[in-house]
This record gives sequence, structure tokens and C-alpha cells, in this order.
Amino acid sequence: MAKKDHVSETPATQLLKARGVSFTEHVYDYVEHGGTTESARQLSVDEHHVVKTLVMEDDSAKPLIVLMHGDRQVSTKNLARQIATKKVAPCKPEVAQRHSGYMVGGTSPFGTKKAMPVYVEQSVLDLPRIYINGGRRGYLVGIAPQVLIELLNAKPVQCAGAE
Repeated sequence: MAKKDHVSETPATQLLKARGVSFTEHVYDYVEHGGTTESARQLSVDEHHVVKTLVMEDDSAKPLIVLMHGDRQVSTKNLARQIATKKVAPCKPEVAQRHSGYMVGGTSPFGTKKAMPVYVEQSVLDLPRIYINGGRRGYLVGIAPQVLIELLNAKPVQCAGAE
């Protein structure tokens, strides 16, 4: 069977198309717990340019999205300080799925079920192009990082680091 180079539309790609955003499609074989290391390896791209979409919540259990380099961790302490909340923690997978409408491992910041504030690691915006989930496991879209600001009103933060 030939490898698919196209994936049927997702809420994310529908939004990107509706807003006239140009993007490239990158299909890979999804590996459970493979994360950005696996997608970067299969697509022969630098893992630093693969951006993970993390659904987290603040101390009031309000959901938020954090966009981080694939090869970095989020310092939830630094993030909480920058967004003026007591703490930030990852959502449980089933909660994240309820907020985003996407399966964990296929979460895109575009076209989420619930509108959530989006925070992006500042240095992501310095990259020429990023690869971010297109709304399905095994599917990334390549876009200009400026799209995160224009479409999602993403707020730059500096929260990369070890916990």
C-alpha cells in the first residue's frame, strides 16, 4: 500500500484554508509515545522546529494551550509567573481531549472545540518555518510561525527549561 501524502480535512486545516493560510502537509507513521522525536526523525526535520501543542490548566482549572519546541520542556513555574497565576499543570488526557476536541497525540492549536488562551515560547517565533500538528495523529502542517500570532492571538512567553 502506498504511503498517504494527504490527510482528509480536520478542523485545523479547514480553519487554515478558510483564513487563506498557506501550509504544507507532512504525513508520518504515528508511534505511541514517540512524540516530536519520532515525527522529526521520520520527516527529516530538526526537532527544535517541530512545535508541540500542550493543553494545560491554571489554578482555577481554566484550560490554556502552550506551544513549545519539540526538544524542550515547559517550566510550568516560569509560565505561571508570566501569566500571573499560582500554578499551571498539564490536563489529564481525557480533559485535554474534551477541551480541544482532538485526540491526544493529534492536538492542533487551530480549530479547537473550546476557545482557549494560547501561549507560545518566544524563540519559536524566530524560526523560519515550524511544523505543528494538523489535527490528527501522524500529521503535521508546515507554516510560518507568525500565523500563531495572527490566527490564535498567541502571547509570547519564555518558559522553556527543565522543571
